[in-house]
Amino acid sequence: MHNPPPCTSKADLYSSILQTGIKTKCPFTVKPIHALILKSGLQFGVFLMNNVMNAYAKSGFISDARNVFDKMPVKNVSTYNTLLSAYAKQGMIHEALCVFDEMPEPDSVSWTSLIVGYNRMGRFEVAFQKFLEMIKSKVVPTEYTFTNILASCAAIESLDVGKKVHSFIVKLGLSGYVSVSNSLLNMYAKTGDVRTAVTVLDRIKLKNVSTWNAIISLHMQTGQVEQAHAQFEQMKERDIISWNSMIAGYNQCGFDVKALKIFSEMLDESKLKPDKYTLASVLSSCANLEELETGKQIHAYIIRTELDISGAAGNALIYMYSKCGGVEIARKILQKRGKPSLEIIAFTALLDGYIKIGDITPARQIFDSLENRDVVAWTAMIVGYSQNGHNNEAMKLFKSMFEEGPLPNNYTLAAILSVSSNLASLNHGKQIHAAAVKLGVDSSISVSNALINMYARSGNIECARKAFALVQGRRDSVSWTSMIVALGQHGLADMALELFEKMLSLDIKPDHITYIGVLSACTHAGLVEKGRSYFKKMKDLHGVEPTSSHCACMVDLFGRAGLLDEAQDFIENMKIVPDVIAWGSLLASCRAHKNVDLAMVAAENMLSLEPDNSGAYSALANVYSASGKWEEAAKIRKSMKDRKVKKEQGISWLQLKSEVHVFGADDSIHLQRDEIYRKMAEIWEDIKKMGFVPETSSVLHDLDEELKEEILKHHSEKLAIAFGLMSTPDGTTLRIMKNLRVCNDCHSAIKFISKLVGREIIVRDATRFHHFKNGLCSCRDYW
Repeated sequence: MHNPPPCTSKADLYSSILQTGIKTKCPFTVKPIHALILKSGLQFGVFLMNNVMNAYAKSGFISDARNVFDKMPVKNVSTYNTLLSAYAKQGMIHEALCVFDEMPEPDSVSWTSLIVGYNRMGRFEVAFQKFLEMIKSKVVPTEYTFTNILASCAAIESLDVGKKVHSFIVKLGLSGYVSVSNSLLNMYAKTGDVRTAVTVLDRIKLKNVSTWNAIISLHMQTGQVEQAHAQFEQMKERDIISWNSMIAGYNQCGFDVKALKIFSEMLDESKLKPDKYTLASVLSSCANLEELETGKQIHAYIIRTELDISGAAGNALIYMYSKCGGVEIARKILQKRGKPSLEIIAFTALLDGYIKIGDITPARQIFDSLENRDVVAWTAMIVGYSQNGHNNEAMKLFKSMFEEGPLPNNYTLAAILSVSSNLASLNHGKQIHAAAVKLGVDSSISVSNALINMYARSGNIECARKAFALVQGRRDSVSWTSMIVALGQHGLADMALELFEKMLSLDIKPDHITYIGVLSACTHAGLVEKGRSYFKKMKDLHGVEPTSSHCACMVDLFGRAGLLDEAQDFIENMKIVPDVIAWGSLLASCRAHKNVDLAMVAAENMLSLEPDNSGAYSALANVYSASGKWEEAAKIRKSMKDRKVKKEQGISWLQLKSEVHVFGADDSIHLQRDEIYRKMAEIWEDIKKMGFVPETSSVLHDLDEELKEEILKHHSEKLAIAFGLMSTPDGTTLRIMKNLRVCNDCHSAIKFISKLVGREIIVRDATRFHHFKNGLCSCRDYW
């Protein structure tokens, strides 16, 4: 132990020894000295006991400090501040507030200690609220108060508040303090006000390490990473914040490899040890690069050094493992440290990890256990359900959010509109639209784009066009793309291509999704030459490299038009390996045009990529059946059975009010089966009188004509229409959804039905929308 300076009394001696113990970080000094003080009867000296309490607190013995405080008969403001500061720095904010409330007259140190405590907990808005209460109490802030409240402004990037604080600093004449100037510089740098930051920098006469750290942060904030690195290299003295500013800056600017490199240099060249902020940034870089092994090494370091993982480092670990495929390790870390301090970014990463492995249940359990579920957490969980195909669960959660959670924002509403699109639920979509209007976020571009998509996918193209019209002047490429795709899917190819040309005239660059919409529109309308032209422009004019989806569109374009040789030539000369969708498009065209030989080639290629693809077997069997080759068709179906490959069953559904009614072919489950069958029998006889001739060739089995007609009569979409006609008022538009492509017979029959009942019937099949009205279809019989 260092020898203390000469003292005039025992009290002075003990105080000096206690202060030396604090400076040398020796935790074993305080208890024996405290015992000597009690033995000497000096425990009534306020100054001495304040020193004892301070020594206990800074040695980590908070409960001992509290015991000393409780036994002191006389206390002054320093007594309260010592315990208050100890609680605040340990994150024990409730205890700190209790001490604060007991104080006769809190001073600037008292208020500043509270602000420091809230800052350390990340509750920056509350810290600023305490600052305002301090001003109302007419307690004058010190330079230490301002350095901390400016840190709050920087953390929440609140430039407006920061400027008001700056004005107050000038008014009190504290802007000359180097610590205050550095804090101002840091605040302006973090909030993106470069001009004012430079002005503050020019006025700092004595620049220290904190100043240079703020300058590095400023450069990183504005993306000037090279200038930041040059400044860092020039520094003769660096502290942990210097290294953290570089590592975090590289990480936030997307230079994750450089972030890891500078971290390695820190370990090799510096005597400084990484803190939780260093490790949080480095682990974020590992996550972005999916560097699992490096992340594991950092985790090992955290374990060796016994670093607290309850805060930033723990969240960063969970984030890293979740992003790098180690979701089970992330779950174990979460179980060890507890869920209350789980940050939203870590939760969303963990959620994403579970989605990737198709296990959404643990994510919901974590969500349910979160104490403070904000709008981001609710939205992340809704998106998680949606991306994992649990659309009904997503809708239920959204309803719960309205009842018990925070108000949804524009991102929540855009997400739930996407869910409504997946369900093709126009009723839900309209209700969500009304909620968006009520909340005042319907003009948000993300919500507007989602509305276009929702209305289009729910079969209401007119409302989709109205939603698109309402965002005039604020449209982004997603708006244009959504509308182009919608028009193409609804058979309005001319309008889709006209809109695309208008988009180009406004210098809005199309992306690969835009071109999928354009090529699909050409495909559905049989616009072969235009399709060729756009495919060429895509790369030559806009630099969009063809993907497997673009190539599949071209194969489909040629195949539907009967240009099977050209479709085959295209697929064989693709620069990328043809996928199942490309070969499937060719196979579907072979089926339509009864080309058995080419169908076999397409099917073989499909099955080489996906041996259990039921579509390949079914399509090939159907090609044989359509060509009258019943034995070959039977062999294919037997092969399917032997391999235990299950054919996807065709189903159709419609929504009435809040209930979805699902039908299969020859449906025998629906409660109103007999009524539906009778209704369909009436319709069948009526449309036959109108000239409808059943296309029995659509039944790809070797059966007699009467039985084939009976099978056709009970196809799922026909049963859904019969039920819809029974259950809705005259004149109501019917919206039917089907999971497979509508067959020729159903397409012909529905045209007659629409004329018979005087209604519009909209059918969404696997590839497009058909609007049947007055005996005609929007696809013009080309689908």
